[in-house]
Amino acid sequence: MMGRAAMPIAIDVLVEAGDWPSDEELARLVAQAVEASFAVGGLAVVAGSELSVVFTDDAHVRRLNAQYREKDKATNVLSFPGSPPGSKRFGPLLGDIVVARETVVAEADDQGIAFDDHLTHLVVHGLLHLFGHDHLEDAEAERMESLETEILARLGIADPYADHMHRPGGEPNTEHDGR
Repeated sequence: MMGRAAMPIAIDVLVEAGDWPSDEELARLVAQAVEASFAVGGLAVVAGSELSVVFTDDAHVRRLNAQYREKDKATNVLSFPGSPPGSKRFGPLLGDIVVARETVVAEADDQGIAFDDHLTHLVVHGLLHLFGHDHLEDAEAERMESLETEILARLGIADPYADHMHRPGGEPNTEHDGR
């Protein structure tokens, strides 16, 4: 039997604040999301690349959102790319994904979906932002949502856009100004 291919990037998972699942469970969910994203999304990085995923609370995400996006409110996920906007080369520092606990829980409850599924979706969404995908324009949004849906299907997670048009972040994304 053939073994799994090595993960194309090193992943650092940090729980900063909030009542999150165990570090092991978060690392497993993130690794699955990243692996599926690389398998489906056509993503490529330079050798030795690193990704940081920070799990925190709404208060911290609100501060980051105010500081980097001039939006004084919490959001579900923020992405801070390590490469400049428009870059075609990603890595070795791929970037940071920051996820807010209370918002993720509330959205999963409101949408009637499993917490793990929603969290996985947000990690995929944040990762795609690190690779320059966006949803500011309709065509960009359709392409990004299509990729997300395909990646999540690989993980057995239902299309998050099938019954509602909720985009992670709640409004057009400008996280690319975060670095």
